[in-house]
Amino acid sequence: MDIPALEIQLRTLPNQPGVYQYFDKEGMIIYVGKAKNLKKRVSSYFTKTHDNGKTRVLVKKIASIKHIVVETETDALLLENNLIKKHKPRYNVLLKDDKSYPWICIKNERFPRVFSTRRVFKNGGDYFGPYTSMKTVSTLLSLIKGLYSLRTCNYDLAEEKIKAGKYKVCLEYHLGNCKGACEGFETEAEYNENIKAIKQILKGNFKDSLSQFKQQMRDYAENMQFEEAQKIKEKVEVLENYQAKSTIVNPKISNVDVFSIMSDESYGYVNFLQLSYGSIIRSHTLEIKKKLDETDKELLELAITEIRQRFHSKSKEIYVPFQVELGENIKVTIPQLGDKKHILDLSLRNAKYFRMERFKQMKIVDPDRHVNRIMAQMKADLRLSEEPRHIECFDNSNIQGTHPVAACVVFKNGKPSKKDYRHFNIKTVEGPDDFASMEEVVYRRYKRMLDEDQSLPQLIIIDGGKGQLSSALKSLDALNLRGKIAIIGIAKRLEELFYPNDPIPLYLDKKSETLKIIQQLRNEAHRFGIEHHRNKRSKSALNTELETISGVGEKTVVELLKHFKSAKRVANAKLDELEAVVGVSRAEKVYNYYHEK
Repeated sequence: MDIPALEIQLRTLPNQPGVYQYFDKEGMIIYVGKAKNLKKRVSSYFTKTHDNGKTRVLVKKIASIKHIVVETETDALLLENNLIKKHKPRYNVLLKDDKSYPWICIKNERFPRVFSTRRVFKNGGDYFGPYTSMKTVSTLLSLIKGLYSLRTCNYDLAEEKIKAGKYKVCLEYHLGNCKGACEGFETEAEYNENIKAIKQILKGNFKDSLSQFKQQMRDYAENMQFEEAQKIKEKVEVLENYQAKSTIVNPKISNVDVFSIMSDESYGYVNFLQLSYGSIIRSHTLEIKKKLDETDKELLELAITEIRQRFHSKSKEIYVPFQVELGENIKVTIPQLGDKKHILDLSLRNAKYFRMERFKQMKIVDPDRHVNRIMAQMKADLRLSEEPRHIECFDNSNIQGTHPVAACVVFKNGKPSKKDYRHFNIKTVEGPDDFASMEEVVYRRYKRMLDEDQSLPQLIIIDGGKGQLSSALKSLDALNLRGKIAIIGIAKRLEELFYPNDPIPLYLDKKSETLKIIQQLRNEAHRFGIEHHRNKRSKSALNTELETISGVGEKTVVELLKHFKSAKRVANAKLDELEAVVGVSRAEKVYNYYHEK
């Protein structure tokens, strides 16, 4: 039964904050929304019964979904605003107007004014934000006003006009809120020092200002002005919780295209973010199938040309993670830090999530392709001569040398094959000798497989370092299997992979799928071995004391445990209760043993 494409998309959405876009069958955006958790929010549209008629119609028209992953819910709110303003989707009503989120502007003029605005102009002024709450803007402006004396008038304070005495101080001067720059009572250098400090506050670098506020608060408290101290305390709390930066909207980054790439053995995934006037207005990820062994550079150059043509991009500058050749008319920037690097990282995050979702979708729609990709990746990562379709992993278990056991777990096509798991009781080794135990179980396992003409694995993994690996190799030598089966050891601490006759271990990327499968194998072998070891130890602990009673055999022990459920209850049982289960003679022996004891 074919699974609808929309259902597959819903199953594979990430549990991350972001913005989702609904498209109809003509490919038009019909709705844009934000979410703290994309998977939960988008799924709710299709699992709930909606009272609102408009929402029911919207859900019926959804043909496909796109999403953009961001870092925070605030970023999602800002990005949603950008996309609605740009695309004006039919079912978005609230944010279609020309209002935008508020900014704080420091105007480009002599004795600059500091004020809030909802419009960003290319006039050389500095804009900070945007802010998702006007309350935050008001609090920040109030903080700045309380700390620094700034003018609020809109006079043109040119030097010659001030010298000519064109202006007179207003009420703000007499209230102490302004130092009278209009009459020359404050120098431009002094005023600009304050502006520099205000810019630091708005960027989030407010350590000096914070210490000044705290000192103010202490001074008020010492003078018994507790109400004033409380007001300052509230301002300090706002400052400490305030975060200025947003990757989503940044007026310093004008019209640019941002590209990043993730790739594996078979495919490349290129993410594209389009920024217009400092705002992200589009995101798209392209999947490219590799024909040969194309490099990331070649794939990215191909994708950039294709995507820019598809979306009719005229941007003169692009941000990429490494140098690409695109001709002389396009400026190529490779960001290293700051806001530009943040936006490139956001693009890379979206490429990674797209790749993960494609893998999940592949598992559902085409499991064979998923398995083939994993096997090809493992073969390359582990430097094997063939794909490890059949892997076996061994682990030893013993506590202080008691009840030594071993476990062998089997993975086929990257998944556990539990019917092929095997337990081993160590037979030939006395005491806690992990090396000799490993040698025994590997020999027994593959001797039997050879005798029964079973198919051998392509890869053996030994849970342990060089010592256990050497012991396992002795058994393969004895069976003449050396070189016919690849074998590696995995050390527990640093996830080091050891190969025969190679003193230098291999370290895989901590996030690689190959390492995750090896870790899953190792953990499963450990769990399976410990489970057998515990069962054996528990059985021994239960049976030992009862079986040491003279005249009490195994059959009697089983009957007693079957009835009383535990050895402790047998010990506490009354004589007549024991007689009812095992008869007078044996009951007396058990009863006398425990009560004499």
